[in-house]
This record gives sequence, structure tokens and C-alpha cells, in this order.
Amino acid sequence: MQIMTERLSLSAEQLSSMGLPFPSSPNPISLHFPTHRSFACPLVDATKLFSVFSMPSPNEKWAHFHRPRPTASLRNLKIKNRNIKARFSSSNNSNSTPHASNGDSDSPAKTKLIVVSSLIAVSLAIANRVLYKLALVPLKEYPFFLAQLTTFGYVMVYFSILYLRRRANIVTEEMLSLPKSRFMAIGFLEALGIATGMAAAASLPGPAIPILSQTFLVWQLVFSAILLGRKYSWNQIAGCVIVTAGLAVAVGSGSDAGQILSGVAPLWPVLMVVSSACQAAASIMKEFIFVDAATRLRGKSLDIFVVNSFGSGFQALFVLLFLPFLSNLKGIPIAQLPSYLMHGAGCFLNVGARRPGCEGAPLLPLLYVITNLSFNITVLNVVKKFSAVVASLVVMLSVPVSIYILSLPLPFLPEGASLSPLFLTGSSMLVLGLAFYYIPLPSKREAKTD
Repeated sequence: MQIMTERLSLSAEQLSSMGLPFPSSPNPISLHFPTHRSFACPLVDATKLFSVFSMPSPNEKWAHFHRPRPTASLRNLKIKNRNIKARFSSSNNSNSTPHASNGDSDSPAKTKLIVVSSLIAVSLAIANRVLYKLALVPLKEYPFFLAQLTTFGYVMVYFSILYLRRRANIVTEEMLSLPKSRFMAIGFLEALGIATGMAAAASLPGPAIPILSQTFLVWQLVFSAILLGRKYSWNQIAGCVIVTAGLAVAVGSGSDAGQILSGVAPLWPVLMVVSSACQAAASIMKEFIFVDAATRLRGKSLDIFVVNSFGSGFQALFVLLFLPFLSNLKGIPIAQLPSYLMHGAGCFLNVGARRPGCEGAPLLPLLYVITNLSFNITVLNVVKKFSAVVASLVVMLSVPVSIYILSLPLPFLPEGASLSPLFLTGSSMLVLGLAFYYIPLPSKREAKTD
């Protein structure tokens, strides 16, 4: 399951890389009087208790009209209470971290969580891209088999983990009873994105594919504003635009930009853009599910394996329906598909008699599968804790790093590649865009104070 997606702690995320705090409903305060001696409770003065229920004197009736002005400490307490209410009520505040957990979003602990989560996601994203390239060395004749293995095999893995977490009471019945229509929409969008992307890739030149795919982040901004009602500041929009442009420059640095789409029918670039839009909509839908679950589950955090399992299950169902179309796009007649998958599995396992051309299997493909699983789970956790846009920005940071690593001589890929100066320019633009996105802007109240 390909997910770029996908911000975010929903305790009181994300969604949503990529704030929307949802505090728990206040519990009624109950007063329990001690009924036995072992209950630790301070003694109550009878005279004071009687004075609470006694009728006020005539002088005390009008005393509240002559109360002194509140002291500075009381005024500070009232201001603090108003700030807390404003923090919980500002669910569409774009400058706060989406799905922030309890506490101040600008606290050092929150900043440390963002940094650690981003570093883990970037490291796994880099390893995922590099190991995918290495996995295709033994499976260079069977990339379609690897794609179907990750689509259908992950369903069994995710539902097995979900079953174990249900037995351990980590996943509750309320989580499993969430509406399945949204997971069905996610599966359909991801399968449609795969189908349209493969159809466009068959007719587009190689360098054009990753450049056109960078519209993914733009679509995420659009869909998050539509589905989540999120508003972005000017620096966040500028940061996303700079990141998209920088990544396009870095990825297409070795191509002639003026001739890259010459002689290509307009239908195929449009299909590639539609593919990115479908994937972006699926990632925002996942963030929406996390946000909505906070209300449905009364502040409880939705387990990510509920989203992963049902989303992957419906994606596999729709991919199965599209399988004849996808197989023909790869030049494999549907009648020959079982034989193709059988030979691909034999090359993947590479047991018994060594198969020519399958050197490196099963180690390299297994490393990729394990890393890709960890990467998908980590990215979805970033979507839950922060946002789908933040998850995408984090993953995009891994693209130039992985390109640089793949340009070096590697095992099974001894021939390196040279990078043009535009690659460094695009990478610098990408980092600059990330800095723009995360620049903290002063609030309106602070601006008035200054």
C-alpha cells in the first residue's frame, strides 16, 4: 500500500504532513464524603460549615456592590482561563500543530516529538527508496509481481496485527464500528491513483513522471482546506510551493525541461496529475478519519492499524477489480498472469537451484518489504500526530538524499551517476521551503502588543 501520506495526536495527532485539538468532554465533579476512618480527608470545622448554609446578614446582602477590584493575581488567573478556552476552541487555527496532544504545542516536549518523528520518517523514507531500487535488481523482470505482493500481502500483515491488538484490548469495539464507507473511499482513491498513474507512465517520458507527481502536495493543500476546513498562512503556502518547485528541479535536473513533454498527447500528463490528486485525497481522508474519530470515540485515540487494515483491504479489493487492465498496461496478458506471478515468486524466494538473473534474492526484496512496511506505519503515525501535509513534507525531504545515495557505487549497483548543478539548487530550494513552512508567525495579539 503506497501512502505518502500518512499528522498528530488526537488525545484531547494527525490528522493530517503533512491545529485541530479535540479535548475530552469535561467530567462532572462529584463530592464523596468519607464513610470510614481509613479514607484520608481533612476535618471540616463545624462553624465554617454552618456559615456556608446560614442566611446572610442585612449588611452582607449588599456587600457585593462594594467589593474591591480584583488583584493582579486574580486578573492573571482569569486571563489564563480565557487563554485555555481559546486554545480548545480554535480548531481551525492553522498556526498550531494539528491534532496536538494535551499541553502547549510550543513546549519543548512537543518540539522534540516533532523532530524525532520527522527524523525516523525521513530515515525510513530514504531506506525505502534505496532498497526498492536494490530489490529491483533481482526482480528486474518482475516489478509487477513486487507491486502485487505489497498490495495483497500487506493486507494479511495488517489484519494479523489488528487481531493481536484487539485481543490485547488496544483496539476497542468502538474503533472497529467506525463507518466503513470512508475506508472504502480511501481504497478506491488509492486503486484509482495506481491505475491512472500506470496508464500515464506507459506513455510519458521517464523524467516527466516524478516532476508531474509533485502536484501531490498542492492537491493536499486544496483537499485539506475543503475536507478539513483548514486555513494556511502565507508562509505555509509559500513553503509548499517552494518545496514542490525545488523537488521538481532536483528530480528533473538531468532533463531538458523545454523538450520533456514534446510530442506527448495532453491526455497523459493530465492522467498523471489526476493520479496525484487521487493519492492526495486518500491521504487527507485518512487524516479526516483520525479527526472525526476523536469526536466519535469521545477523545480516545484511534489506533492506526484500524485505518491501515481496512484502507489496505479495500485498496486490494479495487486493485483486484482493475487487475486485468493493470496487467495489460504492463504488457502481460491476463491469461499469462498466473504463470508470470509464479515465476516472480520463484525469483523472489530464490531457493533450491539458483535462478539466473535473481542474484541478491531473497535478501534484497525481503529487506525492502520489511522497510516498506515500517515506512507505511511510521508515515501514517505522522499523519495521525500532525497532519498529512507535514507527512508529505517530511517524505519529500528524503527524495534528494536518496537520489544522491543512488548516484554512488552500491552493492549490486556498482556504476554510479553524476549529478548536475541543478540538483544542488533544487535540494537547497527544498530545504528553504521547509524552513518557510515551519517559520513561527507572531499571533495577532502579540503583534498588537508590539
